[in-house]
Amino acid sequence: MEKNEKTVQDASMEISDKGFVPTALLAFFLGPLGAHRFYVGKIGTGLLMLVTFGGLGIWALIDFIMIIVGSFKDKEGRPVKNH
Repeated sequence: MEKNEKTVQDASMEISDKGFVPTALLAFFLGPLGAHRFYVGKIGTGLLMLVTFGGLGIWALIDFIMIIVGSFKDKEGRPVKNH
């Protein structure tokens, strides 16, 4: 296994250092503004959500559901889960 593959595999096994509860609350209350994406370090998509008002709320709702079920990831590709 190459070093790059090992790094990707290690990142997928780690849990994000960003908290589950703050991410979920930001998505619930400020989701259309992309606050949860700014919080986890996804600045580019956070700006897109801000401009499109969370894809008219649809994108924000999908992100909120992904956070609750544990499949939302931070900038480094680590899942934001309740530990």
